[in-house]
Amino acid sequence: MGRRREPVAPPVAPWVRTRLRAAPGAAAALALLVALTACLAGAYPRAVDRYEDAGLRRALRQARPEHTTVRLSAPQPDLGLPPGRRAAALRPAALQRQYAKVLGAIGEPLAVDRAQSSYGVAGTVTPAVPDPWLPRPTGLPARVSLTAQSGLAAHARVRTGRLPRAARPVDATTPEVEAAVTAATAESLRIEVGAVIHVPAPGRRPLAVRVTGILVPRDRDGAYWSTVPLLRTPSLRTPSLVTLPTPGPDPDRYWLGALLLAPEAAPALLGTGTDPARYWHLAPDPRALRAHGLDRLRAAVAALESGPALQRARAVTDQGADVDTDLDEALAAFSRLRSGIAPLVAVAAAGTATVVAVVLLMTGGLAADRRRAELALLRARGASLTGLAGRLLAETAVVAVPAGALGLAAALLAVPAGRVAPAVAAALAATLTACAALPLRAALAHRTVRLTAPREDIASVRPSRRRTVAELTLLVLAAGAVAGLRRRGTTGDQLVALAPVLVGVIAALLLLRLHPLLLRRLSGPAGRLRGAVGHLALARAGRTRASAVLPLLALLTALTTAAFGGSVLAGVAAARDRAAVLAVGADARADASAPLPAAPARARAVPGVRAVTPVAVSHQARPADGQDEVPLLGVEPRGYARLTAHTALGAFPSDRLAAVRARPLPALASPSVAAAYGTRRPFPVRLADGSAVTVRIVLVRDRTPAVPGADFLVVDRAGLPAPAARPTALLLTGDRVDAGALRHAVGTSATVRVRAEERARYADSPLQSGAEHVYTAAVATGAGFAVLALLLSLVRAAPERAALLARLRTMGLTRAESRRLLILESLPQAVLAAAGGALTGWSAITLLSPGIDLTVIALPTAASPAPTAGLRPDTWSLALPALAVLTAAVGVAALQAWWTGRRGSVTELRAGDGR
Repeated sequence: MGRRREPVAPPVAPWVRTRLRAAPGAAAALALLVALTACLAGAYPRAVDRYEDAGLRRALRQARPEHTTVRLSAPQPDLGLPPGRRAAALRPAALQRQYAKVLGAIGEPLAVDRAQSSYGVAGTVTPAVPDPWLPRPTGLPARVSLTAQSGLAAHARVRTGRLPRAARPVDATTPEVEAAVTAATAESLRIEVGAVIHVPAPGRRPLAVRVTGILVPRDRDGAYWSTVPLLRTPSLRTPSLVTLPTPGPDPDRYWLGALLLAPEAAPALLGTGTDPARYWHLAPDPRALRAHGLDRLRAAVAALESGPALQRARAVTDQGADVDTDLDEALAAFSRLRSGIAPLVAVAAAGTATVVAVVLLMTGGLAADRRRAELALLRARGASLTGLAGRLLAETAVVAVPAGALGLAAALLAVPAGRVAPAVAAALAATLTACAALPLRAALAHRTVRLTAPREDIASVRPSRRRTVAELTLLVLAAGAVAGLRRRGTTGDQLVALAPVLVGVIAALLLLRLHPLLLRRLSGPAGRLRGAVGHLALARAGRTRASAVLPLLALLTALTTAAFGGSVLAGVAAARDRAAVLAVGADARADASAPLPAAPARARAVPGVRAVTPVAVSHQARPADGQDEVPLLGVEPRGYARLTAHTALGAFPSDRLAAVRARPLPALASPSVAAAYGTRRPFPVRLADGSAVTVRIVLVRDRTPAVPGADFLVVDRAGLPAPAARPTALLLTGDRVDAGALRHAVGTSATVRVRAEERARYADSPLQSGAEHVYTAAVATGAGFAVLALLLSLVRAAPERAALLARLRTMGLTRAESRRLLILESLPQAVLAAAGGALTGWSAITLLSPGIDLTVIALPTAASPAPTAGLRPDTWSLALPALAVLTAAVGVAALQAWWTGRRGSVTELRAGDGR
């Protein structure tokens, strides 16, 4: 007998390769969506890190090195030590060893800029020098500060002479040393190369300091020269002790300058009365400091001021060493600004992340619905739920994982600064969400094997008990988040940041319950219309799958996020505009201490100027012959009234302020002035030149454009004496006033301020501008993903609609009726989403506005004349995203109808088509 032949199994095509070849367009679209999502997710944390780091660097620059440098100082060596040991303790070699040990004792995260740090010896007492050739402004002799600092040659350029040096070992008995001075010190104290300055020394002849060079600092604003500004710039000071008043008008003053000794000459200070001290100046390196490590940085500074780090520094230098720095105050100020901005940014980030997650889940859900028959057949033929989900996960991961890696790489390249780990985590979360959406939705839909698919249109499916419980849970969470945000502001927990999103989710769930009711209400009137298009469109809209919960949820969440973010940006812009108006009082202004008689005519010729309002300002007017001074403003009533109406600063009717001959001048006053002098009786006002006018307060306003203060009197300029009526200020109205031309027109004696320039200064910190950019990106992302959600839902139903149109055309449906049918079918969901999104955005902003203060983003950290910037609904932010959704829905429906008409009915009605 021959060998029995074993049956050969038929070849099995690989699942993943087969699916990718069967639907390459869907795979490419998924890859593009995942790449875009991963790029946005990876770029966000790095963008936040970048602008926070830039804000920290700006805060340290504004604080100046004299406040941010860590100054470690130790007293002179013990007087009981031998002279040789005392001198050795002040030599550069000993100080350099201690400097290296101090750097090791500080450690992370306080990064030290070694190029700007220094060490040396300086006198703590500045003795008066008897040399008569030094300037004496009021007769007091000049004083000098002796400093021997390391690294002088690397940080200064010799303009004249040479650097100081010590040819032989120096000690407390050395009679003469060499020094250098900066160019500013040489100019103010009239020091030349070769000059000798005698520093008093107790019990011996004065120490002769010979100036060998005049230096120019290479980086005068760096910490090397700015930690002790006296090293580069002398100062004119008054005696610190209480002295008798001098007969003249000016107090006693004297010059104080620094003499820069060679580091090897430091022991010579032991023989003077300057009480020398050793020091180690540690300049923080702003480029190496990171805002995400701010808490550790503040802890390190605190430990260095009075903690373990100080004990380690004393152990390697001197037990009497102490640390002095204001770096902790600069970090605390930055921390306060950051803590005010970060919660607002978290609100935008939470909203955008929710929208993106919903769209990714919706993508998987729509893919599962499109393949419902295929997956049901596989389950009926014995495929396990785990095996089916695993195959779908592999099929999706092959496309999503490379796309996510590509998006992360693009994010790292687009935002080069910032931490990598948070970016990787965010991109990985987006990629995993995209991978898990299809398997989870398929496993949920096919957990039970069914012979026939049940009807799941939105008009027939009743909400389950589980869905009701989930919706009630979300409602409770949303109510708690809204209440917490209104009560505590944005400083609460992470749930508070989700408040706008939760409001949008609750609104979406509510609209989903109302959607079938609205369709039933409309079906009756539509049935009485002529023609079948309207009735058929409503019937088709009612047959929409119940899985449309995700598209509607994505639309409403995206529209709410876009409206909220847009209103934040509009509130920030409005607050800055208002603050600039309050600061300037007009679109531009020119102020001078002397009259500007010819300036108004020249200012009117400046490009962009529409009107010029001259104002005579008298700051030394004294009402009722009292001692209190109140600014008196002489104006032309009509022009000034138009200005107040234009700026919305205390508008008034011009005829109430017009001067009437032989009567007291009508006056407009602030509430405080009106309360002090009354509004019933006239009172005199004495001007600075001794003349007087009688005024009577007839109008009271909180503000006025000409002065920013809370006290003022405004009268008709025609009723003032001629000297007091000459204008000293010009208030200009116009669009895009040319600041350069205005400065040229009014001359150098006047100070010009332009509202546009003032407004540009209000983005005081990169934190503020960074938060604005985040909200701009949130608005754009929210609107973009809203349109994407709508397109995905429409594309899902495109094949079914095309087949429907083909069948109806064979029955006589015209092309115009086809377009109308598709547009009317897509309108219910689009109108519901657009109207619901606008209403939800308005409701969310109205509910949350009491707990949100935009001042920290809108205005600089310094005091501003503007009131608190609150959140208000912005019409454009509510309307534009909603209109974009409607336009996209109508446009896609019309395009699909046109494209289907071109293809023809035969192509759509192929035999065996499963649509």
